[in-house]
Amino acid sequence: MRLYSGPIDEGDEALELAAAHALVRRASEGGVGEALRVYRPAAPVVVFGRRDTRLAGFGAAVGAARDAGFVPLIRAVGGRPVAYTSAALVVDHVRYEELAPEGMQARFEYYGELYAGVLRGAGIDARVGEVPGEYCPGAHSINARGAVKLVGTGQRVIRNGWLFSALVVLGDDDVLRPLLSEIYRLLELPFDPATVGSVTTEGGTADGVEKRLLAAYARSAVLEPAVLDDATLTIARELAPDHRA
Repeated sequence: MRLYSGPIDEGDEALELAAAHALVRRASEGGVGEALRVYRPAAPVVVFGRRDTRLAGFGAAVGAARDAGFVPLIRAVGGRPVAYTSAALVVDHVRYEELAPEGMQARFEYYGELYAGVLRGAGIDARVGEVPGEYCPGAHSINARGAVKLVGTGQRVIRNGWLFSALVVLGDDDVLRPLLSEIYRLLELPFDPATVGSVTTEGGTADGVEKRLLAAYARSAVLEPAVLDDATLTIARELAPDHRA
C-alpha cells in the first residue's frame, strides 16, 4: 500500500480535499491499487457537505468561518459541517475494488473498530457510535466515554473504487466548539457543543495516536512511502475549484 504523508506544499486547502477525490478516481481506473494518505492540515478549515450548500444560512455560515480565520471548503464525501485546525489528523484510504458499493457497511464497521482500538491503545475510553447532538452525526463516529466525538468517518464510492476518510481531532476543541455552535445555528441544524472533544483533552497524545494508527494499518499491509504523482496532482488541481466554498 502506498503511503503519502504530510500536506501538499502549495498552501491550498481545497487542493488537500481534491487530492483524495483524485486518488479515488485513479483507483477506480486501476491507476492506484491501494493508498493511504495521512496529514495534518496546514491551516484551519470548516468543511461543509454538499447538502449544506442548499440551506438558506449557508452564505452566512461561510462568512462566519472566514471571520474566525477558517478556510471554508466543500467535501466530496457526505455529511454535515466539521471544523478542524492543524491539531487534527486527516486520513484518506483508497482502493481499487470491483463491486465497491457492496462493501460500504462492512467498511464502516471494520474501520470504526480499527480507529476505536487505536484510541483505546492510547488509554482513551473509545467507543463506536453516534453521540446525541454531535456535529456531522454518524452511526460509526468514534467517541470517548459515550460523551464526546473524537473521530468522524465517511465514504465516497464509485465504480471499482472507494475512498474511506477519517478525521481525528487531536486538539483545539475549545476553539472549535464556539465556531461550530455558530455555524450550526446559522444553518438551523441540531448541535450540542458539549459533544466536541479531542484526543489530547481525553489524555492521549497527537504523535502517539498517529504512530498507533500507522501501526494498525501496517498489520494488514506493507506501507510503502511514496510521493503523489503528477497524474494525481493534475486531476486534483482540476477538481480543487469544486471544493471551494
